[in-house]
Amino acid sequence: MSNSSDPIDIFQRLQAGELLRKDDQEYGRFSEVVTRTIRLCVEMNASATNVDQVRAQLSDIIGSPIDKSTAIFPPFYTNFGRSIRLGKNIFINHACSFLDIGGITIEDEVQIGPRVNLTSENHPLDPTDRTTLIPRPIVIKRNAWIGAGATILPGVTIGENSIVAAGAVVSRDVPPNTVVAGIPAKVVKSL
Repeated sequence: MSNSSDPIDIFQRLQAGELLRKDDQEYGRFSEVVTRTIRLCVEMNASATNVDQVRAQLSDIIGSPIDKSTAIFPPFYTNFGRSIRLGKNIFINHACSFLDIGGITIEDEVQIGPRVNLTSENHPLDPTDRTTLIPRPIVIKRNAWIGAGATILPGVTIGENSIVAAGAVVSRDVPPNTVVAGIPAKVVKSL
């Protein structure tokens, strides 16, 4: 239990959206988690032979149990793991990549197609500060469908019941009950 005088650790600061620089005193702790996650993802993708094994191994990576109604097809990639939150009855198809340092929350009943990229982190435009990490959460609301090869960028919320078309690049929030398509993604239909 911490009190208000306890320092906030690197993981709490990331969750709060604080920038991460390589000269941070706690960068080593962050790097240890990334190293562990990469190793565990390689092991999971090489050894899991069914969705139950993937679910169990991914639960270890993210640090919380994944509901039995959720299915993930390998290979599956993440760079941090500890900032992924998954609801119930989710389907994640082959070859998805979740860069989750900024946080990725996927609510119940979401369908994610193959080769989808969820990227919750970015870098400054300033070339002298390019290695700094800017974490921004991604939220995919209930019953959304993300089409094959789509990319969701940092800070984006996909609204309830919405559809992201295959290959779309989503850089802005998607309203509920809409279909977005294109690069950059734009609303093409209301549901």
